[in-house]
Amino acid sequence: MNDEYFMGQALRQAQTAFEKDEVPVGAVIVIDNKIISRGYNQVETLADPTAHAEIIALTSAFNFLGSKYLPDATIYITVEPCLMCAGALYWSKIGRVVYGASDPKNGYLHVTKETSPFHPKTNLAHGVLHQECAALMKSFFQQKR
Repeated sequence: MNDEYFMGQALRQAQTAFEKDEVPVGAVIVIDNKIISRGYNQVETLADPTAHAEIIALTSAFNFLGSKYLPDATIYITVEPCLMCAGALYWSKIGRVVYGASDPKNGYLHVTKETSPFHPKTNLAHGVLHQECAALMKSFFQQKR
């Protein structure tokens, strides 16, 4: 199993969000090649602007492990995290963040171009299955117009 495999699993979560008329972002958290939590955007469903895929996956992982830190975990997110989610990832001390598509409008890089919002020990990778992740977002917003 590799980054593409786990990003594919995050894409499945994003597809679930798409089908529920939510912005199609999905996330999975992995430790030792095992998915320990999953999440997809549920902002509309829960009427909660903080119900992003990353937050839901993080909360589930914390509950599963009984810990507030995830130094041995990797989160796979279909779209670049927003600043709120980047902050939550910082406080989780997650070991690695991997995302697919960039988000020039709402992603953390839009706000923090010069410094990383993640914990200093967090490794970052991006562009994994970029085209597939971006295509799902593009399709969703084309339907809205």
